[in-house]
Amino acid sequence: MASHDHDHPHDHDHDDHDHHHDPHAPQKDHDSGPADPHEVLEQALRELLIEKGVLTAGEINAQVDFMDTRSPALGANVVARAWTDARFKQRLLADTRVALAEMDIDIGSLADFRTVENTPETHNVVVCTLCSCYPKLLLGIPPAWYKSTAYRGRVVVDPRGVLDEFGVKVPDGVDVRVHDSTADLRYIVLPMRPPGTDGWSEKKLASIVTRDTMIGTAIPKVTEKTAARAARGKSAS
Repeated sequence: MASHDHDHPHDHDHDDHDHHHDPHAPQKDHDSGPADPHEVLEQALRELLIEKGVLTAGEINAQVDFMDTRSPALGANVVARAWTDARFKQRLLADTRVALAEMDIDIGSLADFRTVENTPETHNVVVCTLCSCYPKLLLGIPPAWYKSTAYRGRVVVDPRGVLDEFGVKVPDGVDVRVHDSTADLRYIVLPMRPPGTDGWSEKKLASIVTRDTMIGTAIPKVTEKTAARAARGKSAS
């Protein structure tokens, strides 16, 4: 396990964190109030790059627009492919960037990407303890709770408790691993394929993969509605 990952036994007791913060509660608007030092630095650097002719304002805006068009659907398609293609799954776990390139998914070159697989023995969850590093080029804009101090502070010391608040009850025999994203390394969770999905197409499988399942704060579920749709799809084919 990488040095910036955190493998926490579930019986730790910590008194220096507020465990009563609800990660689902409405969070402060990150655009309100005075700019923080990172925002000031970003603005100054952006203006300097434009002034020196390294980039144009149009190029910067185009890249921002490109990132804003990304959504969890991209990641869901990747998970569905891994569920149906064992060789692709091996390549995804070995070298995420190369595997994504096979699907014509560009994740840029500023940060490395790593895929961590949930198994019957291990459940993975992703956080950025320092700020809000997140695989935007694969999952789109992060949810507000991911950037909250409640989630960032608590999930590394009480992952089972936080997951329980999200509705994910990890059995005692399952190891919980917390992966700390950084500016240089981003993570995506490959959730376990749920039972009852045999014969489903990649499109149907992707429909049950949500953003939260790829962060590790949810697990894919087959509802009666999705099962019925899949059955209709198979009968039509």
